[in-house]
Amino acid sequence: MPEPVLIEVCVDSVASALAAERGGAQRIELCSDLLEGGVTPSLGLLSVVRAKVSIGVHPIIRPRPGDFCYSDAEFEIMRRDIELARNEGAAGVVLGLLRTNGTVDVERTRRLVELARPLSVTFHRAFDVSANLLEAFEDVCATGADRLLTSGGEQECLQGVDTIAKLVQASRGRVVIMAGGRIGTKNACHIVKRTGVSEVHVGLATPVNGTNIHRNSRRLSLGKAHDREFQRTEVLEESVRDLIRAISSRAKASAD
Repeated sequence: MPEPVLIEVCVDSVASALAAERGGAQRIELCSDLLEGGVTPSLGLLSVVRAKVSIGVHPIIRPRPGDFCYSDAEFEIMRRDIELARNEGAAGVVLGLLRTNGTVDVERTRRLVELARPLSVTFHRAFDVSANLLEAFEDVCATGADRLLTSGGEQECLQGVDTIAKLVQASRGRVVIMAGGRIGTKNACHIVKRTGVSEVHVGLATPVNGTNIHRNSRRLSLGKAHDREFQRTEVLEESVRDLIRAISSRAKASAD
């Protein structure tokens, strides 16, 4: 019988963190500003989430949106955020650094990995925009990171399953390969079966209406995305349960 697949849910709020845990997720990646791909959450958000959930919390360590080539000042921010995350009781951190030529910044990544210990470290999907995935994979292993989050270099995991499967085979226990990139109930089972991954990373965000009754008649938007003042996204408990049931169908089918 296949081993159980670990489910990591990406969340940006206390409500989503609680829903992920109730739904059966084993770990959460905590971010802010998911519209920009996620940046480091505030210390306040990390602190409250840590106090309210019992599963592992892995904050992303990303000082700004955009590329993954960081200045000395940004690198220092990452160092300090890692120290704060460790002191706040995070179980791990999620990070990724590239050089301007698209290769993994092995030296500085290794320094952050060492600083984070004994926390678990995930190298995130900066990997997917690197210049050469196979070379980048060996570099990620050289950093000492515990885990690599990847879509196989594609926009969606479904398009990158063959590459992810090759990475699983090449890992030889050096690093855990975690599939992530638009995984949902309709494709999760297929992705797990085709790749052989033991962990998946999902968003599962559902649009929900804001609680405010009054709406400005001029429909003002204070940010880049229109109407975000009146709608947000949350992870719903049932969405996590549905995903787990979909993946569990693989184990049941294998046992029959």
